[in-house]
Amino acid sequence: MSSEIEQSSPYVEIHNRDANGPVVLLCEHASHHIPEQYHGLGLDPAHRHSHAAWDPGARAVAMKLSERLHAPMVASRVSRLVYDCNRPPEAPSAMPECSEVIDVPGNHNLTESQRSARIDSVYRPFCDAVTSVLAQRAAHHLPTVLITIHSFTPNFHGRVRAVEIGILHDADSRMADAMLAQSQRLPHRRIQRNAPYGPEDGVTHSLKLHGIANGLANVMIEIRNDLVATPDDEDAMAQELLQLLHPALATFELELASQKGKQDA
Repeated sequence: MSSEIEQSSPYVEIHNRDANGPVVLLCEHASHHIPEQYHGLGLDPAHRHSHAAWDPGARAVAMKLSERLHAPMVASRVSRLVYDCNRPPEAPSAMPECSEVIDVPGNHNLTESQRSARIDSVYRPFCDAVTSVLAQRAAHHLPTVLITIHSFTPNFHGRVRAVEIGILHDADSRMADAMLAQSQRLPHRRIQRNAPYGPEDGVTHSLKLHGIANGLANVMIEIRNDLVATPDDEDAMAQELLQLLHPALATFELELASQKGKQDA
């Protein structure tokens, strides 16, 4: 089983592609990198590494979960301000002109050809990488739960967010329900369903496209980013999430075994 990082395009990485645990991890907002041709999107330098540009701590936590769950991970290697891989091409927020109170001059008045170039260079390679990983697992009859990892800012438009870990879902709540049923294992954490965002905010695109459309149980995990501010914090958070994930995944053992049996038949 390889744990090497594979770059399927300049803007996508695949970690642990051949891992055979019951999970595939996605991290759509893993990087704040803005390729040179976008000239920093005209951003104030102070904003280029802010939460508007990426999800601080998300990739590190996803990498740790990838190792401990023996799970493949697909991550974007470009800032979500260039293209947000958790948004469909038709969504204005895929290439936002403004993020919270941060203006993004390089996204103003984009032409159709400019939008198409970003879709083709950032979004489609990410989706193709996810499809490739899922297809490889299907070919090897490996049942799969899809999990996406994100982080969020403690303060949004001047409002303090009390939630610390959000467990998000769209129409398929099976994995979210199973994780929330284990929340007593982390009594010191404020854990909530579909918070600080929910399906109505357009944040479940990956769950629908790669999870629900493929019949896979799925969940999105949102971590308040002040809880993953250091490498020690990231490691501690991964360990906490495993306290929810291991028993939640165990509840799927019979379903996953049945899924595998049908594939083997």
